[in-house]
Amino acid sequence: MVKLAKLSEIPQILNITKACAATMIKNGIYQWNDEYPSQKAFELDIERGELYTLQENGRIIGTIVLSRIMDKEYESIKWLTPNHKNIYIHRVAVHPDFQGQGYAQQLMAYGEDHARNHAFASVRLDTFSQNKRNQRFYETRGFQRLGDIFFPKQSEHPFHCYELVL
Repeated sequence: MVKLAKLSEIPQILNITKACAATMIKNGIYQWNDEYPSQKAFELDIERGELYTLQENGRIIGTIVLSRIMDKEYESIKWLTPNHKNIYIHRVAVHPDFQGQGYAQQLMAYGEDHARNHAFASVRLDTFSQNKRNQRFYETRGFQRLGDIFFPKQSEHPFHCYELVL
């Protein structure tokens, strides 16, 4: 079940993202680190009503952010739709113990359905250029790769921006 996150759930969410970061680093993917994603980012997500959790048998196993706010880093991208009525997906994570079981698909389907149900024009996101698994995941869902942005505090490598027109 996907539902809005609560402040009291941030420690569990951080445990998931730290476990994901450790697994990625073990696989040579330096996408997340000690600075990102942060508790402060998740607190702001909750304040805005944008952070959701995926729960299985009462346990939080995944998370997703559905934002209406376009980060300034995205301004240079030539998007397929005008820059209004778009959903931005951030910080998708499924605990490594539950990966490969369709939970990320559930989170993405929830985000895409939310966007459709609220008459958004598209869903936008970015993913690390060194994370080929994520790229295939989004491309299989119909997202189109449009350009690159950089987050110097995270990596010297670019992040690919994607958009799914609804």
